[in-house]
Parts: sequence; C-alpha cells; structure tokens
Amino acid sequence: MKIRGFSFSWSRLLGIAGLKNKVARKTGIPTTRGGLERKLGRILMEMLFGNKN
Repeated sequence: MKIRGFSFSWSRLLGIAGLKNKVARKTGIPTTRGGLERKLGRILMEMLFGNKN
C-alpha cells in the first residue's frame, strides 16, 4: 500500500542526487538526458547559425 504524498528515493537517501546536482552546477554540464540534449542542441545551433544574442 502506498502512502499518498510520500515518495522514497535511494538516490536521495545515499546523497547521490545531491552529488550529481553539485557536479552539474560546478561543471556546467547537466547530468540528465534532457538537460544534456538541450545543451548540445543549443551548441550545435549556435555553430550552424551563429549566436542570436
């Protein structure tokens, strides 16, 4: 039986989630697949079309 409003994560308990977050902030490289795809996509678009800022 699940308890509503309660979630458990081994990764958070062991500190892995926090460590990954800290590494991502220091290096500027996302650790999630979506974040990495967004970053690579932006770099590729800037290389092809130049910086739009």
